[in-house]
Amino acid sequence: MATTSKAKTTKVHPLADRVAIRPLEETEQMRGGLYIPDTAKEKPQQGEIIAAGPGRIEKGAHVPMELKVGDKVLYGKYSGTEVTIEDDTFLIIKESDVLAKIG
Repeated sequence: MATTSKAKTTKVHPLADRVAIRPLEETEQMRGGLYIPDTAKEKPQQGEIIAAGPGRIEKGAHVPMELKVGDKVLYGKYSGTEVTIEDDTFLIIKESDVLAKIG
């Protein structure tokens, strides 16, 4: 069940218990009057789920996803796989690697 937010069609359809996350970028460009280049910034650890898989099979039974499209989440700094599709960057991550929902 891959759905989208912001009325933008996504080409990402995660499988099993994986979700596609759009990382939330920090808005602060200047810190103490110094410009911080993109290469020196820390990776974001927050994002919005833009697509979710159907869930996983455990002991022969279907376990549905707890996360849904539109949820804001926290995830590990180096979790998942970053992919770029049509100039959009997503993070594909297992549901178990998501640390918490925000809000």
